[in-house]
Amino acid sequence: MVDIINDFFSHATNCINIGRRDVEFNYYNKLLLNILEKLKEYRFVEEYKTEGKKIIARFSEYFNFGKAIHPRFPVSYKELEKYEKRYLPASGFGILLVSTNKGIKTNEECKREKMGGVLVAVVY
Repeated sequence: MVDIINDFFSHATNCINIGRRDVEFNYYNKLLLNILEKLKEYRFVEEYKTEGKKIIARFSEYFNFGKAIHPRFPVSYKELEKYEKRYLPASGFGILLVSTNKGIKTNEECKREKMGGVLVAVVY
């Protein structure tokens, strides 16, 4: 079984490390498109487009690292602080992506709306 989210973030982080901001990825799913939309909202991604089964994303200078979280822990909004301390390098630096029943949300949105979900990825 292939983890598309982990493969995408590994490929993107490797491209950023060698100086390429444009990342081509050969397959995607609906969850990855929702994650990219959230990253665009938080200015980690400047733009992205799909061409057939390929996705092309242009990352901004704010993106340094992305990683899928395994196992995907179910969390309530009260437990998010514990996972922020575990996965984020500093307070207020980076975001945790949480899959909720209302779509992909960040850790701050989940706290504000008092909703839980499943941890998907960390980005900073």
